[in-house]
Amino acid sequence: MASAHETCPGKRATCLVLLCAALTLNACTTLGPDYQRPQVTWLNGWRTSLYGQVVPPQQQEEADLRFWWTLFDDPALNRLIEEARKANPSLRIAGLRILESRAQLGIARSNLYPQSQQIGGELDYVNTRRRGGNLPNRDDSFTSYQGGFNLAWELDFWGRFKRGIESADAAFFASIANQRNVQVLLSSQVANLYYAYRATELRIRIARENAGIQKRSYEITEKIYKSGQQAELDLQQARTQYLSTLSNIPELQITLTKNRNALATLLGRPPGDLVELAVPARRLPVVDPLEIQGIPARLMMRRPDISAAAWQVAAQSAQIGIAESDFYPSIALFGNIGWSGDSRSASPDTGVLSIGPGVNWNIFDHGRIENNVRVQDARLQQLIEQYQDTVLQAAREIDDAAISVVKAAEQQQVLSESVNAARRSLELASNRYREGYSDFQRVLDAQQALFTQSERELVNQGNHVSAVIELYKALGGGWLDTPVQQLVPAQTRDAMEQRTNWGNLIDTPLPDQGSDPLPASGTQKHE
Repeated sequence: MASAHETCPGKRATCLVLLCAALTLNACTTLGPDYQRPQVTWLNGWRTSLYGQVVPPQQQEEADLRFWWTLFDDPALNRLIEEARKANPSLRIAGLRILESRAQLGIARSNLYPQSQQIGGELDYVNTRRRGGNLPNRDDSFTSYQGGFNLAWELDFWGRFKRGIESADAAFFASIANQRNVQVLLSSQVANLYYAYRATELRIRIARENAGIQKRSYEITEKIYKSGQQAELDLQQARTQYLSTLSNIPELQITLTKNRNALATLLGRPPGDLVELAVPARRLPVVDPLEIQGIPARLMMRRPDISAAAWQVAAQSAQIGIAESDFYPSIALFGNIGWSGDSRSASPDTGVLSIGPGVNWNIFDHGRIENNVRVQDARLQQLIEQYQDTVLQAAREIDDAAISVVKAAEQQQVLSESVNAARRSLELASNRYREGYSDFQRVLDAQQALFTQSERELVNQGNHVSAVIELYKALGGGWLDTPVQQLVPAQTRDAMEQRTNWGNLIDTPLPDQGSDPLPASGTQKHE
């Protein structure tokens, strides 16, 4: 026993040395490039007034685009967007992907600790019976048992696991940005569909009003024709125009129903009537000239899709270091504590303690590792190009929407005057026809002109509203920081927690997030 006690300090010292060496090696180096924010060379020189809609610098304040739809002052639209935020399937899926990426980050972090920690054991009953032959008969039975604890810890000597955490961390933040981008798209989709529905309602009303006017003209010509005072040509022309206008209504009703069903889908509801649409619109909103507060380029770079693209670049950048670590040996610590014995009195119980380092190095890979590094680098460059294209497309969307807002407003003024002129023309043509100074064709032409110009005016009003919506969408407006408890509905959370122990992942607040990853490597600090 004395010798055993004397050797214990030596064993402890050896274990301590190995542990210290492991920790030292663990912090040696990190392979691969650090994240560098992709450069957009033209961005610093991009100066746009958005065709007169940008407030002068001395009047600028940072714009709050979170609730841009309130400028329409439409309670029904406000309720629809609020309901969509609660029940939209795509937004729920985006929230679940945040929880998924948070769990993936937990997996990546666990690799910094011993990867294999296994407890094993075995219990056997052995019964041996010997009969016949030259040896005496014999029965022998015993129970054997053994147990052990095995540990394997691959040290992060080359930064493989740190890069894995860095990549998973960036993917986690990318999932948050993607959820915000879904909010942006959802707000604009609801608003666009809502006003498309309202515009179609009004187009049906105009068609019915014009059909009513044309029907009265048709009835008048029919009476005149039957009295023998007019040729059949006027009657058939009036009838043709009336039926042509009437035939437009079913097509508009199809469009109306499709818009309503699309809205219902965004709200997570089956096709059918929506109580939010019960009160028909009297007119489309007239939007005052916009004044964009803030530098357009700065507002654009806050778009969640641009932020998500940057985080994806950061996630892939770390993958190069993970691939490069395969060039070098993996260094691990192995340990085993075991105990075995059996029920026979003559058999001793045996205890085993073993610990030591191990090296595994694939020195002949025939180019596999090198080509994998190249694959990861090519993927990184693809994402850099994708990021630059995302910024470029965002600038195009802003400029396209801005010119549409301005020109649709200009066109609206002309069309309003055109409708007034068409209405006066119809009045004059009708009077002259009744007094016998002109033929019925002038009346038909005036009726068609009024219908056409009224339709064009209303369509342009819808285009102007849609352009305003698209401009705020292009500027990245319409998202809020979502508390983790609201990523998925309470009923869904309960179902998930009944199936799986989520621990604190489903309740821990989401971390604060900037628009871009940090310019250097390193994981984000958050719980």
